[in-house]
Amino acid sequence: MVGAARSVLVLTDRFDPTADRVVEELNSRDTTVVRIDVADFPERLSVSAELNGGPWSAAWLQTARRSVNLADVSGIYYRRPTGFDFHPDLSADERRWSAVQARMGFGGLLAAVGPWLNHPHHIGYAEYKPAQLGAAVACGLPVPRTLVTNDPGRARAFVTGVGRAVYKPFGGHGVTDTEGYRHVFASVVTPEQCNDPNIARTMHMFQQWVPKSYEVRLTVVDGRFFAARIDTESATAYVDWRADYESLTYTAIETPNFVQSRVNELLSTLNLRFGALDFVVAPDGKWWFLECNPNGQWAWIEDQTGMPIAAAIADALEGYDKT
Repeated sequence: MVGAARSVLVLTDRFDPTADRVVEELNSRDTTVVRIDVADFPERLSVSAELNGGPWSAAWLQTARRSVNLADVSGIYYRRPTGFDFHPDLSADERRWSAVQARMGFGGLLAAVGPWLNHPHHIGYAEYKPAQLGAAVACGLPVPRTLVTNDPGRARAFVTGVGRAVYKPFGGHGVTDTEGYRHVFASVVTPEQCNDPNIARTMHMFQQWVPKSYEVRLTVVDGRFFAARIDTESATAYVDWRADYESLTYTAIETPNFVQSRVNELLSTLNLRFGALDFVVAPDGKWWFLECNPNGQWAWIEDQTGMPIAAAIADALEGYDKT
């Protein structure tokens, strides 16, 4: 244990079932938890801090019901906070100006303190797929051959050259059109589809198809590994398991030592204490790295496997070292 547990600050939306798991775990330990949404600032949350020849002190966040001194916090859990909520009497220009001040002032204060799980700046960097894929290769993890481009000709040549490829979006947001909202999943792409001139209108990522026996969602918390094998008989889920959750089965498995050491190096490189990583395991047993979500979901994995992920996160926020 690294020091006694003090209080834990959870920054997230009011509706966040994943964060609820961690709050419940901390409450069961009688740990003081202060849960705040950034949207509470400035109308329902006051902030103050003082710098006087040393670190920021008297750094208080206070609502009508709760308050926390950031100097007394053993861990800050950054989940899914929403944006600032300004007074409706402000004009559009005043709101824009206030938003900059809030981001640079309140956001800047939070950026200067810790300890974070994970620091929001590090989350932002790690979410860049080209950055994390390059880091994974540098750390020795096998990564499928990948092309990022807005050039249809290069896309067609790449897909032709690798034999079979998939298109993958860079982020998890979907698309809203005349048919409503829809997710964009990974999909097998042909050379002919790469003739689409719309490819030139934004960046796209194409990746060589890796034959798979199964996939793995690997959740890592401060060096503790929770690997879930994901199997399916669905053709849709075989390409992207997120497209058909109902067809999936999960099994808790061990993470190979080679993968553990490389993942630890990757997370250290990305300055992450938590990561939700996806792998394809080929028929020869080789683990292929696909991506790392620095703020990924994990509650359903805990439900399906019984692995104590919430407890590991609570340990990390309290300052325990159980690696």
